[in-house]
Amino acid sequence: MNKKVLVTAFLLGSWAVSGIVSAQSVYPGQHQGKLKKETVAPLQTESFDLKDVRLLPSRFRDNMLRDSAWMTSIDVNRLLHSFRTNAGVFAGREGGYMTVKKLAGWESLDCELRGHTTGHMLSALGLMYASTGSEIFKLKGDSLVNGLEEVQNALKNGYLSAWPEELINRNIQGKGVWAPWYTLHKLFSGLIDQYLYADNKKALTIVTRMGDWAYNKLNPLSEETRKLMIRNEFGGINESFYNLYSITGDERYRWLAEYFYHNDVIDPLKELRDDLGTKHTNTFIPKVIAEARNYELTRNETSRKLSEFFWHTMIDHHTFAPGCSSDKEHYFDPKKFSQHLTGYTGETCCTYNMLKLSRHLFCWTGDSSIADYYERALYNHILGQQDPETGMVSYFLPLLSGSHKLYSTKENSFWCCVGSGFENHAKFGEAIYYHNNQGIYVNLFIPSQVTWKEKGLTIRQETEFPKEETTRFTLSAENPVRTTVYLRYPSWSKDVKVLVNGKKISVKQKPGSYIAITREWKDGDQISATYPMQIKLETTPDNPNKAALLYGPLVLAGERGTEGMQAPAPFSNPALYNDYYTYNFHVPAHLRTSLRLDKKRPERALQRVGSDLKFTTEQGDVIRPLYDLHHQRYVVYWDLQSE
Repeated sequence: MNKKVLVTAFLLGSWAVSGIVSAQSVYPGQHQGKLKKETVAPLQTESFDLKDVRLLPSRFRDNMLRDSAWMTSIDVNRLLHSFRTNAGVFAGREGGYMTVKKLAGWESLDCELRGHTTGHMLSALGLMYASTGSEIFKLKGDSLVNGLEEVQNALKNGYLSAWPEELINRNIQGKGVWAPWYTLHKLFSGLIDQYLYADNKKALTIVTRMGDWAYNKLNPLSEETRKLMIRNEFGGINESFYNLYSITGDERYRWLAEYFYHNDVIDPLKELRDDLGTKHTNTFIPKVIAEARNYELTRNETSRKLSEFFWHTMIDHHTFAPGCSSDKEHYFDPKKFSQHLTGYTGETCCTYNMLKLSRHLFCWTGDSSIADYYERALYNHILGQQDPETGMVSYFLPLLSGSHKLYSTKENSFWCCVGSGFENHAKFGEAIYYHNNQGIYVNLFIPSQVTWKEKGLTIRQETEFPKEETTRFTLSAENPVRTTVYLRYPSWSKDVKVLVNGKKISVKQKPGSYIAITREWKDGDQISATYPMQIKLETTPDNPNKAALLYGPLVLAGERGTEGMQAPAPFSNPALYNDYYTYNFHVPAHLRTSLRLDKKRPERALQRVGSDLKFTTEQGDVIRPLYDLHHQRYVVYWDLQSE
């Protein structure tokens, strides 16, 4: 049987099965019974466990199925080969090419970042198991963990990696090396996630031994050495140590988390200063996520304030219309915003991490504006990161007019955004619903079903959103239960219409809030909500004549065909060094980027065609959601011309 078909059969055959997963990632309200140090910060909402949410047929589930097929196609022995080679537990004729096909790109045996994909894969397999209950993901995760245990035992001191410990020594000495703690962060996180998502206790044993090694390695070092070492990118390793401390209660792991406090980055945020300059964007965001975890575990108000300040600074000043950030992975002067619409905008890992940070902040505040951002970034960037034809993913979301998405290759890429991409498309169910003592929050309009065990309540959401404006809910209750359903009232809508069991209810709330429906809910009760969507413009801060078109939360893009696209486009060329970073899009000189419209009534320039999200203009443009634009050029930010 074709492997993709096999995986799909596993998923669909076990869709209603919860599995034995206890939890998902470390967000407030999850993994009951697995944490010795619970959240002590006050919360407005809590997360559901991912295993309590199931996706129904939709574009999101389609992406998840393609992701699962790719993940399961990568042999465990290939993912373990560099680890086994490093530990000396692998031996094969002529380098083993007859027995193990080597991973290439960032996973090649001479790349200092090798092993990061295995860490991402551990997380993604756990996420996929929680999302589906399908044993295929549990079994593959178990196999990876078993192989890593063998490697760690051979290395003897608790150290575990696909490269020698000497890379850490070089980092400690301030010598050139490509981000060893960043790579270890992926492994720490993956093993923690295997414990939390897939109940793999062996993974917890392995990662605590890694934590012991790290403590013994770093504890004797001087403050001067510490500051020298953490100048090198270390990802979210401090978040992993906070999470390990939360699980075990071992104060040494909290010490390690604080050891990676980066003064140069976090101190200005403590003072509520936007001191981002041209620094590396995705080096920043994970460090703030660690501060968010510190707040949740210690109630440190400084950590909360700087996390919220950073989030608002990012959204208000450093985020493009699709919800992404960065140009060539770096910050830039927002006063020159329109000059940074390049082919290298929107590193996917940055959006991945901003969504993680958003989930923490939403638990603290229940602020609908956070859900608004989450929705925009999820639809316009993450959903559209994956190529629907091949399942490959893009590193950047290019916003250069006439550019196109550039996808990874199955054998030769394994970039950071491939690793986070494995996770992105495995966890779409994680932010649709939240809850508190008063009720349940519906944040996203994605076909899905959530089980709220404490209330004996299941809610099934069915919709064709965003193709249609209405979403429908059917409630199944073991017994009548009085609670509140909070329907998000997005800032992009108005005049929302809500029906309960076919009867219209009064909506007194305003956009940017929640519609609260409190009653005794009985088995079979139904809710429908219709959210009118409008066309609007979002101009760049520095140029009122450069703007993106939005329909509700969706960024629209103009089709511009394939003229000048040279093979292997739209796929990366493995023969070129860092071609995703130096790629020449060969944009035709005559490609039109202008759009004539009335800025006050932009909807007059577009005509919707049929029931699909397809629009046309009098100029002959075909305009669709950005997430649907693949294998061709597009325009997102238009040069506006007055009618």
